[in-house]
Amino acid sequence: MQIPVATMRTRRTRLTDRWGRVATDLRVSLTDRCNLRCSYCMPAEGLAWMPTPEVLTDDEVVRLVRLAVERLGVREVRFTGGEPLLRRGLEAIVAATAGMRTEAGTAPDISLTTNGLGLDRRAVGLANAGLSRVNVSLDSLDRAQYAALTRRDRLPDVLAGVRAAIDAGLQPVKLNTVIMRGVNEDQAVRLLEWAVERGLELRFIEQMPLGPRHTWDRSEMVTAEEILALLSTRFRLDPLPSAERAGSPAEVWSVRGTSVRVGVIGAVTRPFCAACDRTRLTCDGQVRSCLFSQHETDLRGALRAGASDDELVAAWCTAMGDKAAGHGIDEPGFDQPERTMSGIGG
Repeated sequence: MQIPVATMRTRRTRLTDRWGRVATDLRVSLTDRCNLRCSYCMPAEGLAWMPTPEVLTDDEVVRLVRLAVERLGVREVRFTGGEPLLRRGLEAIVAATAGMRTEAGTAPDISLTTNGLGLDRRAVGLANAGLSRVNVSLDSLDRAQYAALTRRDRLPDVLAGVRAAIDAGLQPVKLNTVIMRGVNEDQAVRLLEWAVERGLELRFIEQMPLGPRHTWDRSEMVTAEEILALLSTRFRLDPLPSAERAGSPAEVWSVRGTSVRVGVIGAVTRPFCAACDRTRLTCDGQVRSCLFSQHETDLRGALRAGASDDELVAAWCTAMGDKAAGHGIDEPGFDQPERTMSGIGG
């Protein structure tokens, strides 16, 4: 017997993998393009950007996000890149997402990860569209050091973007920082001081093998333990209850004597794979179950060939069902994905 169309549209399922994890957090890359050239992300000359016809249109993005939220149990949607502010239709995509409803009858939590360039001009519009909060990448407060790291002298523009996000009420504004040995270790304490002064949350992230191939050296990575040791030279940090972490990748501490929290994402030395609740959609419509996955499932091809919502939902469920137990960085034979972070989405 055929299922009535109205029933098919509202039928829900879960993105459950074979290990029992359920994905409720969707990361959506809107472009592989970026206006910085961070040394740990891409070569100085940049990368060959994806041709526009290969990138999902705004309508295609919205359709797939709607399926994730209204059919697959996704409760959080984060838009990433590349640099998502380079996407002209970003506000419209955010507004459409804000109009969706989770199984609880509420709008999904909508956030953005950005390098901050241009955020000063768009923060209010994004907040009005329904964006809840923003993460801004900031690896140094030293202008010369920032320029060397990103190969662009744009620190004042980034700081203007942070101020605009605060003024627009995109709270909590979080800062994402990658500390690299012999490069910007001196910035760890300074960045936390700056964050405390402004009531911002800070997330330190271990450098991962997602930049240009064969350039990552684990021995040169500043570990979570080392980052905490650096911060402890200036601050007293009190761990938050583990129950508050849930599926978050960050271990979080409160900075004693303040209302500020600081987190460390030890993706390499303190992997959180067992509690991972993420699914990923690249800007060209590929589902990835993990940042480090060697496999993708093509939803764009199916969508453009006329696949129904039910068929797209089934393909997405199959892709997540085969998710590996962990990223495998410490396993023999680990091979970095062909795509870099800018092509996958943060």
